[in-house]
Amino acid sequence: MKKLVFATYILLLLSSAVSCQGNKNKELTVGDTIPPFTLTDQDGKTFNSSDHIGKSSLVIFFYPKDESMICTREACSFRDRYADLIKAGAIVVGINGGSVGSHKKFQTNDKLPYPLLSDTDNKVLKAFGVPDRFFMTGRKTFVADKTGKIVFTYSSSLKGSRHAKDALAYLVKDGRN
Repeated sequence: MKKLVFATYILLLLSSAVSCQGNKNKELTVGDTIPPFTLTDQDGKTFNSSDHIGKSSLVIFFYPKDESMICTREACSFRDRYADLIKAGAIVVGINGGSVGSHKKFQTNDKLPYPLLSDTDNKVLKAFGVPDRFFMTGRKTFVADKTGKIVFTYSSSLKGSRHAKDALAYLVKDGRN
């Protein structure tokens, strides 16, 4: 029992240290405006967030790694709710530090209908202030309204499938189209 408590304590210390070291930017929250960004998607096309401001809500989810178990659940949850998210007036994008090629493979394997954006230097992740967790980049979802203001966030490292569910529930309840 003492070993388990000690191991848990060490993990918490390491998590805090990594979280503090990995990202010194302010974590964006409800009421903040998303920073403008331009990234390349899995097909080599440019995605510019400014092109969508004034036209639709944006659901932006940051995830640690293509093809990993929890990330695949999360991505597939967005896939399974994609039609409802579009109907609610949102555009969905996934972002992580993976390459365009890795994103293409992930998109193809899991039939993901939305752009996966390559943020190889994690500049956009840092601009959003997404904290690192357990030696990996963080997992966080942001919903921005048509003006670019963040109206909802969800963060959970282990409940990947909840990100899409809760983002959609917010959009439907709030009626932001």
